[in-house]
Amino acid sequence: MHQESRKKRSTRYLKFLGPGVITGAADNDPSGIATYSQAGAQFGYGQLWVSVFLYPLMTAVQEASARIGAVTRKGIAAVTKEHYRKEVLYGLITLLFVANTINIGADIGAMAASLELIAPIPFTVGTLIFVAIMLLFEIFIPYKNYVRVLRWLLVVILVYPLTMLLIEVPWTEVLRATFFPRLELTPEFLFIFTAIVGTTISPYMFFWEASEEIEEEILTGEILKPKTSKGFIRNMRWDTGVGMFFSQVVTWSIIVVTGTVLHNHGITNITTAADAAQALEPLVNTFPGAGYWAQFIFSIGIIGLGLIAVPILSGSAAYTIAEAFKWDEGLYKKLREAHGFYGIITIATLLGLGINFVGIDPIQALIVTAVLNAIVSVPLIFLIISISSNPKIMGEYTSGLLSKTFLWITFLVVLVSSVATLIMIW
Repeated sequence: MHQESRKKRSTRYLKFLGPGVITGAADNDPSGIATYSQAGAQFGYGQLWVSVFLYPLMTAVQEASARIGAVTRKGIAAVTKEHYRKEVLYGLITLLFVANTINIGADIGAMAASLELIAPIPFTVGTLIFVAIMLLFEIFIPYKNYVRVLRWLLVVILVYPLTMLLIEVPWTEVLRATFFPRLELTPEFLFIFTAIVGTTISPYMFFWEASEEIEEEILTGEILKPKTSKGFIRNMRWDTGVGMFFSQVVTWSIIVVTGTVLHNHGITNITTAADAAQALEPLVNTFPGAGYWAQFIFSIGIIGLGLIAVPILSGSAAYTIAEAFKWDEGLYKKLREAHGFYGIITIATLLGLGINFVGIDPIQALIVTAVLNAIVSVPLIFLIISISSNPKIMGEYTSGLLSKTFLWITFLVVLVSSVATLIMIW
């Protein structure tokens, strides 16, 4: 009986894993994988501690974003338009759309390059295949079925911890680096730190998770109640905490793998996530064929997480623009009911695809995006603090002391690292 009760409880917890876990997985998109791979290649285990340091910060921001969506039953853009100046909203929309489009382009390119490593499919064909699949799924599959697809794709987050089993890891050194921070007061160290912050605490995640909590309320019937229940908020927090935890486990695993294999073999510069995967093959020799499997698993992770991330990048832009202009929006709606919403998803995805063919260096674009994400996050986090702490907007669900503390710490970390990086660049 006790075992059956425990099984039911575990099933109940798994049932509540939705927008938070999906958003956490999307945080490790191919461009993020490239950033974490570069951190491991360039500094070895020197930035492992960052994954632990950022966990409570990213969780605080995502929890506040999700709570805003769940309580107000509006996206962040809609709440901003209702309570703040329109100029602020339109400026953030522009920056978000540009950053997301560049990120989409870098991700599609990394996915196609990774596919080339494991199958005889040309880069151009690969990009078209992935774009077609993602648009068809996001636009034409009903939300309740689309969420199931994304949940199945979540298994790919296990590939990076799995890759660690193929290499010999000096665990004592790794654990020391994880829990005892090492700082290097150099421009290179600061730049990668800011890039990790920008790819971990990304604006598109705020908008997406807030809007997806509304989709979840519609899916579960919670939207029919006069106000959001405490049970829904509790489950939302569980979902968010678990999602961000696994996101950082993946980040940590990627730095461990690339730090162990690449940095320790003198490879200190990675230009794409696919380059990281390719570089593993000749260097992993723990057993016959280990190098191939390391490359294969790493590549599968890039492709799988890209299939989650790109629709979220385009979707967050669509939610934001649709809310700002009061268009019909939502993945639960059919194409004929939300032309503008699905039009933005299509436009953002196709513009991202085009980046790979117009001579723009996707790697330089990636670097710009990481820094831009951090910069855009600064006013957005301030806005989230303001909204989530406002009783006129949030009622009984305003941020508590713990939430406010971590939100302000996050704001200061992102602000200081962004300003320092801009000063360094200029």
